[in-house]
Amino acid sequence: MVIIPKGHTGRWDVNAPIHKVWAVNAHDNVEESGPIIRVQVDNDKDFAPQCLYDTAMNDPLYGNTGNVQSASNTFYDVGPTKVGVWTCNLGTFEVQYGERQWFHILEGTMFITDNSDGTSKRCVPGDTVMLPMGWSGFVDVVEPVKKVFTVAK
Repeated sequence: MVIIPKGHTGRWDVNAPIHKVWAVNAHDNVEESGPIIRVQVDNDKDFAPQCLYDTAMNDPLYGNTGNVQSASNTFYDVGPTKVGVWTCNLGTFEVQYGERQWFHILEGTMFITDNSDGTSKRCVPGDTVMLPMGWSGFVDVVEPVKKVFTVAK
């Protein structure tokens, strides 16, 4: 995962074919108000099911998840933008989300069901989803999931 702060200039040297998925969060130049923030390269491979913990209604990404086991690691948290990786064991929980959330599924299968119209979407590896600000519904993890995410206020 490569995290590039707003205003960064540079170049990509691509020496082999790649598959790139990206999200852009438009916001004020909050990076300029503090120490210089550099490009970050983080690997989700070390973030595996052994990181799971009983959230006891305090999932760092989703809030109240009951007793579903999950874990997250935030790589970048500046201004309105948060970027990281999240993993979760089997289970179902309701979400009422105040921020926009973009995510890309790396492993597993989950369904998201929208409270407003009852539609359900199956999310599998390679799928990218954008949940709008104020989205609410259910998350049903049917195979342990790992996803990269960005949250924007």
